[in-house]
Amino acid sequence: MLSRIADSLFWLARYMERAEGLLRVTATHYLLSLDKDVNGPLTWQSVLETFTTATPAEIEATKNQTADALKLLLTSNSNANSLKMIISKARENARGIQDYITKEVWEEVNSFYHLINQPTLDKRLSSYEAADMLDMFTRHSVLYTGITDITMARGTGWAFMNLGKYIERCFETIVLTNKHYQMNHYKIHESKDIMQWRQLLMSLSGYELHLKTYRSAADNHDVLHQVLFNEDFPHSVVYSLGRIDRHLQDVTKRNSSAENAALMRCFGRLYSKVKHTDLDTLNNHTLHPYLEELRGEVLQFTKLLSQQFFLYA
Repeated sequence: MLSRIADSLFWLARYMERAEGLLRVTATHYLLSLDKDVNGPLTWQSVLETFTTATPAEIEATKNQTADALKLLLTSNSNANSLKMIISKARENARGIQDYITKEVWEEVNSFYHLINQPTLDKRLSSYEAADMLDMFTRHSVLYTGITDITMARGTGWAFMNLGKYIERCFETIVLTNKHYQMNHYKIHESKDIMQWRQLLMSLSGYELHLKTYRSAADNHDVLHQVLFNEDFPHSVVYSLGRIDRHLQDVTKRNSSAENAALMRCFGRLYSKVKHTDLDTLNNHTLHPYLEELRGEVLQFTKLLSQQFFLYA
C-alpha cells in the first residue's frame, strides 16, 4: 500500500473519531446544562478550553452563552477543532482514496459534510432545535462507524484506519480524564457523589456501565479505574491500547525491519506501563504527572508510526 493512501486512511479514521468525541462531550454538556448541577450553574469553560483555540478572554465572554459556545464548537471557521473543520478534513482525506474505501463509507462522510455546511445551521443551533441538531450529528457519526465496520475489507487499509481511530480515542480519554481530575484537584481517595463524575462518564459513554459495575462509595477511585484500566470498557486507555497492539501487529508482520522492531518496542513500553500500573500508586501528587507522561508517550509512538509508514514524515 502506498504511504499516501495509508496516511489518508489513518487520518480519515482519526478525524471521524475526533468528531464523535467532540459530539459526545458537547451533547452531554448541553443536556446537563439544562439541569441543576451539584456545583451550581454549568458553564462551557472546560469544554471550550479542551476543544477550541480561543483565548482566555474569549472563553470568559462565551462560557455562559450556550448558542455562542455551540457555534464555536460546531460551525466556526475560525476554530480549527470545530466539527465543521474536522468533517471537512475527513472528507478531504476520503475524497482522495475513494478506490480504497467503500461507496457507502464515502457517501456517509460526504453526507455528514453537507449537513454540517447547511446555511441555516447557526440559526437552528440558537433555537429550541439545538438538541435535535446535536442528536442528528451524533446519529450520523454512529452511522459512519457502523457502515465502516460492516462494509470495509479486513486488510492493511482496515488496520491503518483502526490505528488512527484508537490512537485518537486514547488521546481523548487521557485529555478528558486529566481535565476532570484537575477540576477535582486530583483527589483520588476522596469520596464524592457520583454526580460529580457524570459529565466525564457520559462524555465517554460509560455512565451506565459504571453504575452497573462499581458498587463502592469511592467514586473518585472507581472512575479512574474505569477510564484507565477497565479492559471491558471500550473507551478506557487500556482497551484502546489493546486494539492498537492488534492492528500494529497486522501492519508490521510482513516486514521484520529494524525500524518496525523499534516501533514495536516503543509501543510495548507504553502498553506495559498502563497494563502493569498499580492503581494504588496513583494519588493527588502522582496522577497528574502520570497522565502527562502517558499523553507524551502516546504522542511519541504516533510520531514514530508516522515516520515509519507515512509519506510526509
